[in-house]
Amino acid sequence: MMTFDPMTHKKIQRFKAIKRGYWSLIILTLLVVVAIGAELLVNSRALAVKYDNRWYFPTYGDVLPGTTFGQDYQSETNYRQLQLLFEQQDKQSVSDDNGTHAANKKSIDNKVIMPLVPWNPYEQDFDGDFPPAAPNAEAKHYLGTDTIGRDILARLLYGFRIAMGFAFLTMMVSYAIGVTVGCAMGFWGGKFDLFFQRFIEIWSMVPFLYVIMILVSIMQPSFMLFSFINVLFGWMGMTWYMRTMTYKEKAREYVMAAQALGASNWRILYHHILPNTMVMIVTLAPFTIVGNITALTALDYLGLGLMPPTPSWGELLQQGKSNLDSPWIVLSVVCSIVSVLVMVTFIGEAIREAFDPKRYTLYT
Repeated sequence: MMTFDPMTHKKIQRFKAIKRGYWSLIILTLLVVVAIGAELLVNSRALAVKYDNRWYFPTYGDVLPGTTFGQDYQSETNYRQLQLLFEQQDKQSVSDDNGTHAANKKSIDNKVIMPLVPWNPYEQDFDGDFPPAAPNAEAKHYLGTDTIGRDILARLLYGFRIAMGFAFLTMMVSYAIGVTVGCAMGFWGGKFDLFFQRFIEIWSMVPFLYVIMILVSIMQPSFMLFSFINVLFGWMGMTWYMRTMTYKEKAREYVMAAQALGASNWRILYHHILPNTMVMIVTLAPFTIVGNITALTALDYLGLGLMPPTPSWGELLQQGKSNLDSPWIVLSVVCSIVSVLVMVTFIGEAIREAFDPKRYTLYT
């Protein structure tokens, strides 16, 4: 069982006492877990297929052509149609008086287990109403379809996974660079500190949006390209915070004691100073995630983001704005964006309150 020191235990208990932040963390964690395994809930591939007493698991497996299950086409199996076919065969075999044919008996055992939403985010549905179609539980479009017939719930869930992956990846890389450079600036100071101060001041003047427009015009937009651009501009904010806190911490007695004992500079930085400045990283992380999600959504909304048909909240928001007579599009994406950003903000506020050093510090 994991144990914490009394101070950390107090902070965790304080965080749990702030209910809106605590429950927001639980709900958001569940959503992230669901998004990671989105193929198990929202997917046009079957979870499992039993055919001729043999089981297949197409969701995370190879592409299976229709001939695998006795169909007359070589393209990937349409599992929704296959499910209907097996159900019809099942009903037909049951309706027979004696069910004498062995083929009918065997067909009873054939089955297809589909996800809750049997549509992938790229698939178009033109069988029902002309898109955009309103929510329809019978067709299993629970939030309707967009302007070209793609399931909105599927695109929301997969878009959420991309947005959260982008937010966490860029935050971790930006913080790794910012913490390293900031600690070095605050600890060594001098010409090293002055050089990076001038460099950051110059680099921060470069317009973020113009850089994206230039790179997108000469390179194909991709997840890694936008992550790289965001890291290029995202590390500077954390650098200033860590520089200030490291500069303050290096003058404390425990650092002087470590130096007197012969500890190396890197040991002092990463084993003494960095743990005592961790509160800044923990406090700012949720708000950085909010900023990253908002940045990617805004870029996609402006048409400068990920290449179509990549699932994107910004692209759905653009569709909703252009099709206000189909309110299910804009309502679904706006509610999703607002809910996630509010939950992350509540988590950030609760962490900031729980890790407030003034609450556990006695000044004499």
